[in-house]
Amino acid sequence: MAAWTSEELDRIAAADELELASAKRDGTLRKPVTIWVVRHGDDLYVRSWHGRTSTWFRGSHDRHEGHIRAGGVDKDVVLAEVDDVNDEIDAAYRAKYDRYDATYVDPMVGPEARAATIKLVPR
Repeated sequence: MAAWTSEELDRIAAADELELASAKRDGTLRKPVTIWVVRHGDDLYVRSWHGRTSTWFRGSHDRHEGHIRAGGVDKDVVLAEVDDVNDEIDAAYRAKYDRYDATYVDPMVGPEARAATIKLVPR
């Protein structure tokens, strides 16, 4: 698989929000959702605020592929589920979005969202 360039990582990580369009079974893209994105090392992560039952998260399982747009970067990605870096991702969400009310941040580091953590891998 491909790797993010330093410029892509910096630009996407600096963006407050990311647009993610997951691929349907036939390969066409769904309507994009706007979500928060965080960086941990050389990787990028997103979470579903509503956990594994959210529409966009369930749709991400059709092909585990999609397209993102953030910080001027447009990229096709693999949507890989992870669960071994949740403490680090929690810290990244708190550090990046701490200026927002806890009403928004706390659910992003709660058990439902943690169970719906996706690593964005460039294709």
